[in-house]
Amino acid sequence: MSNTKRPFINLEQAQRIIADVPTPFHIYDEKGIRENARLVNKAFAWNPGFKEYFAVKATPNPYLLKILQEEGCGVDCSSYTELLLSEACGFTGSDIMFSSNETPAEDMKKAYDLQANINLDDLTHVDFLNRVAGIPPVICCRYNPGGVFDLGNGIMDNPGDSKYGMTEDQMAEAYTRLMQLGAKEFGIHAFLASNTVTDDYYPELAGILFRLAVRLKERTGAKIKFINLSGGVGIAYKPGQRQNDIMAIGEGVRRQYEAILTPACMGDVAIYTEMGRFMLGPYGGLVTTAIHQKHIYKEYIGVDACAANLMRPAMYGAYHHITVLGKEEAPADHVYDVVGGLCENNDKFAIDRELPEINTGDVLFIHDTGAHGFSMGYNYNGKLRSAEVLLCEDGTHQLIRRAETPADYFATLDFSPFYKKMGF
Repeated sequence: MSNTKRPFINLEQAQRIIADVPTPFHIYDEKGIRENARLVNKAFAWNPGFKEYFAVKATPNPYLLKILQEEGCGVDCSSYTELLLSEACGFTGSDIMFSSNETPAEDMKKAYDLQANINLDDLTHVDFLNRVAGIPPVICCRYNPGGVFDLGNGIMDNPGDSKYGMTEDQMAEAYTRLMQLGAKEFGIHAFLASNTVTDDYYPELAGILFRLAVRLKERTGAKIKFINLSGGVGIAYKPGQRQNDIMAIGEGVRRQYEAILTPACMGDVAIYTEMGRFMLGPYGGLVTTAIHQKHIYKEYIGVDACAANLMRPAMYGAYHHITVLGKEEAPADHVYDVVGGLCENNDKFAIDRELPEINTGDVLFIHDTGAHGFSMGYNYNGKLRSAEVLLCEDGTHQLIRRAETPADYFATLDFSPFYKKMGF
């Protein structure tokens, strides 16, 4: 197992892009994205109805959604705006999963109008959906088993503390009520743990949901059309950390399927997934330039990106590996805090990180920002969201989102005389 992480661009490529698109920017690897999507489809090819619904929330960029669409993926949406974005990309009908909670009427009606697969989060949403839009012939309900989720080698998460989903009794009641309102086929959805790095998570979750499906069919007579394993399959953020084997994961789900659903005469149930992090996480990076050094009680490297560009380290203490481009083989004999310019002391991409010597002007590549990177950005301190760049399969690059400008920041403010004077 390698103890290094290699970026998908080198210094020469980065410098060519920087001449066109100043740092900071997020960059995505088209080749890696396509190869990974094909591998996911191969892992679940045993199930004729399989479909990956990419979690739009992870990376809401239409250029990337179109790449995944070309590879046979659908989209998982959770808001009106995500539905609009998906519609603009040509996703309609059963290519859209709509999984939302505390859902506004406008969002629910839009999902209904697009004929999306609607995933109801709560029993009360049955009559709510019927009132604001209507009940489609195919409908899904989200399950929460309560308690803790334990794979036997340690607690993975605590569904009992989660705001999402229904109890089994509520699922049965929802199915019965939905059938009374005209629903013909049903889906089951659940999300029990986040960013798991084990090949056992999906198979274990599948077993829980497959057994639930059998019980619900026996209890209500409902026709189960699909079971959605949602997301939760993680990536190896740290060098040397084991990576998920999606082929082994797919095989583990197949074994559960044949042990539970096939004997119950439910061998026609489709399997869906909603992976965001696994689909795009490793195929994105944040490129930033070292602009300052500070030598006080610690050694600091200040970069032109900040937590507004990538908030996971500041918000969660999450690890993101850093490569100093052009110094991949240099000894990591310096210890730095790599920091941004926000007026917040948690605006740090790395703390006490062993890195090669960094000089002002060096270009840093922050790994694994392809999911929940740009999408979680914000404008605190008046910081502007960065550009997004696609590294195309042929080695060229394409700007797929321009950087924000002060005009964008002020666009929602009505303080006309001053801003007109400033040229905004």
